[in-house]
Amino acid sequence: MKYILTIATVAILSAFTFPVNNSIHSFKVKSLDGKEIDFSSFKGKKILVVNTASKCGFTPQYEALEKVYEQYKDKLVIIGFPCNQFGGQEPGTSEEIQSFCKKNYGVTFPLTEKIDVKGDNISPVYKWLCNKTENGVLDATITWNFNKFLLDENGKLLAYFPSKVKPDSEEILNYLK
Repeated sequence: MKYILTIATVAILSAFTFPVNNSIHSFKVKSLDGKEIDFSSFKGKKILVVNTASKCGFTPQYEALEKVYEQYKDKLVIIGFPCNQFGGQEPGTSEEIQSFCKKNYGVTFPLTEKIDVKGDNISPVYKWLCNKTENGVLDATITWNFNKFLLDENGKLLAYFPSKVKPDSEEILNYLK
């Protein structure tokens, strides 16, 4: 009887448990140049995911992102996700975005194809990043460009930072030191 009760309890509890994928390493996305970015290739490094835009008041953060990437690239990868959902501030084509980022900020870290970070067409990566039921850590609402998510070496979500937190702020750098 005790055994049957235990099985029934487990069955009931599992009906209320959401499956959680605790690692971003299962995702693959397309880069601006059409190649695949496989997050599993970043195992062993921290990952900073940022939704970006070329015509935003926060666009100068590209410069700090590149500096942080250069300084910590032995243990950190930065992935920029261009997005045009906030004020139409990323209207360009893939070629235009890539050219702008290289020419104006010397960006060498990977950039993905333009994606949605909210709404009906949300990128699977951002759906995972923004929902505790998927990432197991926190819920986040993307309200503007240059929101940042930091993940550990195992692809688990560590922290979320809104637009106003600069990439070279102590809030972020403390995780990298």
